[in-house]
Amino acid sequence: MILQRPPPFEIALFTIQPGYIRQACVVGGEVITARHRRIALLVAGCYFMEMLDGTIVTTASPQIGRSLRAPATEVGLVVTAYLLTLAVLIPLSGWLTRRYGNRVVFLTAIAVFTLASVGCAASVSLGMLVAMRVLQGAGGAMMVPVGRTMVLTPAAKEDILRLTSYVVWPGLLAPVVAPLAGGLITTYASWHWMFLINVPLGVIAFAVAWRLVTAGTAGTTPPPLDWAGVALTCAGLGGLTYAAHLVSLPAPPVAQTAAFSVVSAALLAGAVVHLRRAAHPLLNLRTLSVRTFRVSQLGGTMYFFVVGAMPFLLPLMFQVQFGWSPVKSGAVTAFVFAGTVGIKPATTPLINRFGFRPLLIVSTLGTAVIVAALGFTSASTPVAVIAALALASGVTRSTGFTVYSTVGLADMAPELMRDANTLAATSMQLGAGLAIAGAAVALRVGDAVTGGLSADHGQAAFTVAFCLLALIAAGCAGEALRLDPAAGNAARRPRDAGRSRPPAPSGRAG
Repeated sequence: MILQRPPPFEIALFTIQPGYIRQACVVGGEVITARHRRIALLVAGCYFMEMLDGTIVTTASPQIGRSLRAPATEVGLVVTAYLLTLAVLIPLSGWLTRRYGNRVVFLTAIAVFTLASVGCAASVSLGMLVAMRVLQGAGGAMMVPVGRTMVLTPAAKEDILRLTSYVVWPGLLAPVVAPLAGGLITTYASWHWMFLINVPLGVIAFAVAWRLVTAGTAGTTPPPLDWAGVALTCAGLGGLTYAAHLVSLPAPPVAQTAAFSVVSAALLAGAVVHLRRAAHPLLNLRTLSVRTFRVSQLGGTMYFFVVGAMPFLLPLMFQVQFGWSPVKSGAVTAFVFAGTVGIKPATTPLINRFGFRPLLIVSTLGTAVIVAALGFTSASTPVAVIAALALASGVTRSTGFTVYSTVGLADMAPELMRDANTLAATSMQLGAGLAIAGAAVALRVGDAVTGGLSADHGQAAFTVAFCLLALIAAGCAGEALRLDPAAGNAARRPRDAGRSRPPAPSGRAG
């Protein structure tokens, strides 16, 4: 298949300079071209598809097991295969775009993801379904990191915040929507439709991308592929993801889990040593010399872990401990969705008014307090109170997610933006991929601590689990305090820029 568009329709958006973009379109004080905005929204839709497919399948595990005559414990491989492939292949996305260009890689990724979705729906055995999920994960691993690179690399610094807000919000919505959407599909249709809904979305995304996306870096000579980095990094991330899957099982095999964990840690340690020394590393760790980026990656990975665990723990507590129906549980959890969407129009103005650091501190501390408060709710707590807490958690996760996704890139030198995007996508996937396993571990710790010590040790176990996640969120707040007060100011648009914006620490190492 030839993925290049005829020359008369070629649009050189991604070969122009940021200064041209700034002059191209000024609407309501914003300076983002209409085409650039459409590409950002296209990538947002692809991100939603990728994240939705990572979690929606969990609700259909029993039905899939019965349909394919597979034990319920083995159906978990359907989720693990997808997450493992994402973790393994995301680091390769940066090199592939240098080698083949944005257009070829992005269009191929959408096509592979869509065709693999058809294959998932047509699967007649668990082995076939797992194989199709691996293929689907390969498409997803290229789709979003490459899309983020297309959107952010050519953008002016002051445009990064708004463009990022377009791209990242689906990643917050998908895990919240997935349980309810999966429940409705399995109740009123069949599990096959969880994958078939991707087909029209994929076809539309491919058609839009065909018109909008240009070749970008095609034709340039990339550095040689870092094969040692590929082996160490991808094997380490894949092994860690599989170890997380083992941990999340009801009865994890201790020896196997420990073996995968130790070997994966050793591989990743070796990868860090190699990547710091290699002339052309798979993941450029030199981007971490920019202090803002380094702090945002560490805190962001922990934060993605917390917000990724909540859509798993919250419905579980509602249904198992409170005795709520799936519909009632999904309806209350949907208030997280409402908070995420409701605050989104105000996120950029809040950052422009107060700055990245203050908003991040408030967001992470707010998340810590709300998560802990949810852990102390019970079946007797008024539903309105629980819904209000869920709504507030959606607000803080939305603002925190936006800051983490933007602030480090705002201070990054333009020539390092592609490398920073690839590393950021890898760390984000690492946090999200470990979230469910982390939630399961937190719940087991809570059960071990409270077993026999409480008349209702089941609820107490959830309380401990939520408090452990709240402590991690509080750690994120501590990490946010280390940010420079002027961090990310290059991406802000305060009304009185001359008086209120202190010098930004652009590209500063430390």
